[in-house]
This record gives sequence, C-alpha cells and structure tokens, in this order.
Amino acid sequence: METTVDKYTFKDFASDQEVRWCPGCDDYVILRSMQKALPEMGVKKEDVVFISGIGCSSRFPYYMDTYGMHGIHGRAPAIASGVKLANPDLSVWVITGDGDAMAIGGNHFIHVLRRNIDLNIVLFNNEIYGLTKGQFSPTSLVGQKTKSSPYGNTQPPFQPGELAIGAQARFFARIGGNAPKEMTQIFIEAEKFNGTSLIEVLQNCVIFNDGCFSKYTDKNVREDKQIFVEHGKPMIFGKNKDKGLVLNGLKLEVVTIGENGIEEKDILVHNAHDEDPTLHQMLVRLEYPLVTGIIRSFDDITLEEREDALTTEVKSKSSFTKVDDLLFSSETYEVH
Repeated sequence: METTVDKYTFKDFASDQEVRWCPGCDDYVILRSMQKALPEMGVKKEDVVFISGIGCSSRFPYYMDTYGMHGIHGRAPAIASGVKLANPDLSVWVITGDGDAMAIGGNHFIHVLRRNIDLNIVLFNNEIYGLTKGQFSPTSLVGQKTKSSPYGNTQPPFQPGELAIGAQARFFARIGGNAPKEMTQIFIEAEKFNGTSLIEVLQNCVIFNDGCFSKYTDKNVREDKQIFVEHGKPMIFGKNKDKGLVLNGLKLEVVTIGENGIEEKDILVHNAHDEDPTLHQMLVRLEYPLVTGIIRSFDDITLEEREDALTTEVKSKSSFTKVDDLLFSSETYEVH
C-alpha cells in the first residue's frame, strides 16, 4: 500500500531557531536550497534526518524543522550510518565541511563512500577552518596565508572529488555556492540515488577566505570558467555556447566549435552512469573549465542490500530456528 506524502513548502522545513551565520555567507544559500528541495523529494517530513559534525556548516540541523543530531568532530558519517542501518526508511543527510570531513573525519568519510550506504553527504568546502577563526584546512591551497600558516601553507590540498572517486564513490556532484537553482535540483537527484551521494558545494567564507572560488563562481565569469555537465548531453560551455571538451589522447582538451573543423558532434557527451570512473576522475581534476553538476552517478548495490542478501543466504542454510538451538547446539555443561 502506497503512503501519501503531504505536499510541503520550504517553510515547513524551516525551524524557529535564529540562523547565525556571517552575513553574506553561502551557507544561507545552501540552507534555503535544501529547504526548497525537500518538498520535491516525496519524503515524509518525519522521515528526514540531518546529522552534522563540528564547524560552521554543522549548525545546519538546528535550522531544519526535521529530526537531527549535532555530533562530534568528523564522526557524522558513523552516526548517520547507524541511523540508516537501524531504520532504512529514513532519508539521512550528513552535513559537513572540508575540515570536518577530510581532516579528523577523513577515515569515516572515505569508508562511508566505500561501503555505499544509502545516505547523502553535503560537503561545504570553503578551503579554510571558519568556526575556529581561519586556520588552514585539508583543501587550503599551497601558499595560502592563514592564521595557522602566516607565511603560507606548505601542504598540498586534497581535491574532494578526486578523494571520493578514489574511495569508490558512486555519486559525486559539485556546485558553486551561489547557484541555488542548480543546487536544489542536485539535492533532489541525490535523494533519488540508491547509495551514498556526495555533493561538494564551493562555499565562500566572507570573513576568512573571501573570494576563494570567485575566479569560477563570479557571475561575470562563470559561463566561461565553468561547465555544468548533464548526463547524455554534450559538454559545451561558454557565454556563446561555442566551447566544448574533447578527448585528446589521455587528456581533456578545450576546443572552439567552428574552428579547425570542430563541430558539435565532435564534443564529448557526458556519461555520468559509466561504471568506469576514469573520465569522471579527469572531469574532477580539470581546472579549466571547472566542472560542476552531477559528474558521477553509477547505480551499484548498497551495503544494506549486500547485508540483506548475506543474511537471507545464511538463514536459508542454517539449522537453527531460534537462539536456544544455537546455544544448545554443541556440548554443554552445568555449573553446580
């Protein structure tokens, strides 16, 4: 029997708590995009759970009128895994930042992706520790001057998408923090995906790392500096839609349609569903244009499905029907 889901509006998912982020922070955009996406997901409000760790992003559960938990630093994926495995009917969302996910939480982050539990992760990446006032993070650039690297950061940064695909992520998307329409749709698609979805949001920190992604996300340049990919469509970008991506040997190359005999049919068509992540990894690593949208969406068996199948198989071959059968199945002795 199908359950009817009430038609909600974004207001139904906004809590009565005062939102306390810095004015101008992209976190407000992410919050509103999520509140607008949830009514389109067809999920009952009481079945939605947000789990966070520590950081500016991790205030998120307070601002959502849903179930939620504010966990400890880096451990949100572990808590979320337990929630999902205990009640598979829930829509579980992990809210995390670049430091929370990939520094102290790095181990949990890669293993939840590897296991492919059916939950969703939104990673707010601002290439800095914002809540603790501006130390460098695992995504901070080499040479970046911060409170903890006053002469410049010397540590090469993690690339979240590259790390995720290396950890066997089946779904990876990336979007600028100032693109609410596209972000909302990506959240909807992530919820539909059966497995772990990871959405990296390129989020500006107006206080400690202002303009960290502006060379890609500024409205005056993003059409020429970004490419928004969609499955089954040619990878074309530019203000005049005359630039595209082709594969030249083992590298992606930008070409201009109409020059050197290049036609639209020569442009690579995006296949997000390909099991082989080779091209997805190349798209993640590309610096010009920066690739946004759903880069990888490969449908694979989830951990829950594997566990259910194994349990069914073991039970079918077992001679035990109750616990007592197991306890008294071999030699026993009495203590007097």
